[in-house]
Amino acid sequence: METKTLPLRIRHLVFTALLLQLSPSALAADQELLNILLQNGAITQQQYDELLGADTLSSADILPETSVRYVDLEETVSTEVATQIDEQFPVTAEKVGSGFRFATRDGNWRTDLQWRAQTRFTTPYRSDPRQISSFNAEDQSNFEARRLRMKIGGTGFKPWLQYYFEVDLQPSRDVDDSSSASSTRVIDWRIDITKWDWGGIRLGQWKVDMNRERVDSSGRQQFVERSIVNRVFTIDRQVGVQLRGHLFEDTPADMRYYAGVFNGEGKGVNNADDNMMYMGRLQWNFLGRDLSWRQTDVEYTELPTGSFALAGASTTGACTRWSSSGCGNLDGFAKPADAAPDQYEIDQVVQEFAFKYRGFSAQQEHHVKKIRDTVTGIRSELTGGYVQAGYFFHHMFESVPAPLELAARYAYVDEPNATNLTFENVREELTLGANWFFSGHNSKLTMDYSRLKLDDSILSQGESENRLRFQWDVSF
Repeated sequence: METKTLPLRIRHLVFTALLLQLSPSALAADQELLNILLQNGAITQQQYDELLGADTLSSADILPETSVRYVDLEETVSTEVATQIDEQFPVTAEKVGSGFRFATRDGNWRTDLQWRAQTRFTTPYRSDPRQISSFNAEDQSNFEARRLRMKIGGTGFKPWLQYYFEVDLQPSRDVDDSSSASSTRVIDWRIDITKWDWGGIRLGQWKVDMNRERVDSSGRQQFVERSIVNRVFTIDRQVGVQLRGHLFEDTPADMRYYAGVFNGEGKGVNNADDNMMYMGRLQWNFLGRDLSWRQTDVEYTELPTGSFALAGASTTGACTRWSSSGCGNLDGFAKPADAAPDQYEIDQVVQEFAFKYRGFSAQQEHHVKKIRDTVTGIRSELTGGYVQAGYFFHHMFESVPAPLELAARYAYVDEPNATNLTFENVREELTLGANWFFSGHNSKLTMDYSRLKLDDSILSQGESENRLRFQWDVSF
């Protein structure tokens, strides 16, 4: 096996430093040490011959005519060794936006490690009330570790072969839930082949690229939580494969496309039959600049950047909704355990718009979801949408603190009544929010105040209530 040696300059400095620490009499008598110094190039043959017969020795006998004090030599050795390690050690380590990065110098292998915590206080509702009974229930004031995550991603073998997985360390649970409800779980795992910008392949389990609000990380949101629209219309995490690419970059036709096939059973569940979920998304970056999947404009986008997208999904199965917990049911529809494997035929579409420019950000979505119950023959149509915007007013008024962003959101959902699917309920949300960014999205405080409203078509009555939430989201 080949043994690597230190560069000649370092070896010379190291041996000279050792030599300077010996007494003069020891230097004259120790021929074996002089032999080692000669063999390693630390001294010349002439110096070797002179040292053998010397009664005394000083640093001037070894070093060049301009002799160096020992303390200076020690500093020189340390600096030289550090430089060589930094330049030649095969693995580098650094702090980047995605956490700590360990990478090989050839660029083929890389691992990014990040820890994240999201702590929250909510009153008087922990979640969005969806029924009249929820509005009239006992108030809840709750501290919660909403998300505790570990994220690991990087590349292997080649820079274009990428991997990522995310672990939810301890989900919160209600008092009547079993302890398994708060067990550690892997929520994302995927492999990406990204050799070509025009087309790549992703396989694994992840939040399917259907709509911006859901795909935007919960740590990159403008408000404490996503809108009331999310629960009804997200297709969330699925297991499958997807073709995705970026076309006509930096032109007026700049666009991204996504087309995938999935089990349709949600997170971590095998398909129960041969029915699959099919989805597609086409995103036009109409100003010729790509828009990242994150909310707010804390990065201060210098040039106006926007996107317009259309997406759709279709599947047949026992699920009528999906979440980070997997397959579930909307109010009024059978639970997956009680439904037939192919009971519900679901088709849904979404139109989306997003824009950022110099501290201002805005985005909007409109959803339509159709559900056909193949057992009862009942057809239901759900609609919903939201619009939100935020701005760093420091760019307009210098007296406003630079880290402060103010934002507003309106959302609505028109869905079947849980008691009778032929009737409809309308829910609305108006939320005002404020963010204080300590280190971009990696450390921020968020407060939002919501007015939540429900009109029950069967009871012919409505309820409304206010909700206040505080949150600190931090990533290391």
